[in-house]
Amino acid sequence: MDIKCTSIMSPVGTLSCFEEDDKIIVLEWGQVPQGIETPLLKEAKAQISAYFSAKLTQFDLPVDPHGTDHQKKVWQKMCEIPFGETRSYGDIAKELNSAAQAVGSACGKNPIPIIIPCHRIIGSNGNKGGYSGGEGLETKEQLLRLEQAVLTSRHQTSA
Repeated sequence: MDIKCTSIMSPVGTLSCFEEDDKIIVLEWGQVPQGIETPLLKEAKAQISAYFSAKLTQFDLPVDPHGTDHQKKVWQKMCEIPFGETRSYGDIAKELNSAAQAVGSACGKNPIPIIIPCHRIIGSNGNKGGYSGGEGLETKEQLLRLEQAVLTSRHQTSA
């Protein structure tokens, strides 16, 4: 069975993108041996390059992240966060009637980072929280800088 995948050079390291049933299922750090590069993977490569060139603010790719129902709900909420904005783990938890810790766990298990922008989720006090991709928090900070993101919780109030 031939694997549908491609590797992409980016400012945050080499990324490898995988496709299954005409949908992106994984984006991970590291280079993989070249597989079959489909039209969808070529489009993913183009959109990822455009994102890192600050020419794309929203991905338009079919995705099918494998996970639990709760994880999929969290990942969907992440996709609703506009480019350059952030939400806290608590914001997402409130929207899903969940716990912030469960949202954090789903963030850490996101199989399609960047495209599903888990880097836009931060702590309610403005701290950056964690990041499981690339070089961890350094990579998250790089992505947030690229987007010129404001590190605030949507539900934060000023004192």
